[in-house]
Amino acid sequence: MIDPKTNEVVRTGRRKTATARVRIVTGTGKVAINGRALENYFPTDTLRTVALRPLTATQSVGKYDIRVSVAGGGPIGQAGAVSLGIARALLETDVNLRAPLRTEGLLTRDPRMRERKKYGQPGARKRFQFSKR
Repeated sequence: MIDPKTNEVVRTGRRKTATARVRIVTGTGKVAINGRALENYFPTDTLRTVALRPLTATQSVGKYDIRVSVAGGGPIGQAGAVSLGIARALLETDVNLRAPLRTEGLLTRDPRMRERKKYGQPGARKRFQFSKR
């Protein structure tokens, strides 16, 4: 959806329990996540690579200013949520980007979630130690 006031494309990305609201506007390539620079929010190269994978797949690094509001989950889930949000926003800016994003698998939401803990045991699958006597 395009915000009529600011002319930004606003899309949502999710991964595990993390949710990211991504705003993209044509610009110089600045990326801010929760008001912080990308390098400060995602300290490792791996997380930054995962988050910006849609930009590298479509050769559009430096063409858009991106503002992200992300909450929930951990760093890996948040990086995946940011990636999906950016991919969806790029698709809305240019429909021709569907093919490269689809071949990289960036438009598919990862459905894997944490399995819930069951009663009478310490975790989802783990059992208490069995004692015969």
